[in-house]
Amino acid sequence: MAVAGKVSVRPSGAAGTAQVSPAGVILAAGASSRMGRPKALLQYQGETFLDRWIRLFSNVCQPVIVVLGYDADRIRLGVQRSADAIFVLNPEPSRGMLSSLQTAMRSVPAAAERVVFTLVDHPQVSSATIAAVAEARALVAIPVFGGERGHPVSIARSVMEEILQLPPESSPQDVMRRHRNETLFLEVGDPGVLADVDDPAAYAALSPQKLQQ
Repeated sequence: MAVAGKVSVRPSGAAGTAQVSPAGVILAAGASSRMGRPKALLQYQGETFLDRWIRLFSNVCQPVIVVLGYDADRIRLGVQRSADAIFVLNPEPSRGMLSSLQTAMRSVPAAAERVVFTLVDHPQVSSATIAAVAEARALVAIPVFGGERGHPVSIARSVMEEILQLPPESSPQDVMRRHRNETLFLEVGDPGVLADVDDPAAYAALSPQKLQQ
């Protein structure tokens, strides 16, 4: 299901050097059981949650990798920006977030030095926050609003390799805790980093932004 992608090179601040864009990973393999329909296809400001993340990640990440699992075919047919992303299938989405991250990371190009990942159900994150997280050079970078940690999260390749080595019963947090002293907690004025949309009530609470349902 995966297709080949390319890694772009952006100029850095130093003359004569180049910076490889981080890979972007969107986790959209869950069953959306509490929502009752795929969260990736919910509408926000005229586009699906997944289309929005593909668009925003495409500005700062190459390639953009989308992990699907439950309702994979339905989601692929329901998005408009599928040509701008690489889609990979988690064959065991019931195993949770770790299995989806590992599925995505096996498709990250060798040239990518970092990965920025997010859950698809955080549609209100601003482009400025995404750029700040993507440009952070810490081993791990996590946006923080009001003292709480949110998404997206940026990790260096060495951390990605550690996550790939985790056994099925582990959690990505096992690796994150190991590197707490090397983590940059980015204070942002963006409540969207915390606003996960898990059920119909949370979806309705996206007002006053106009929704298309």
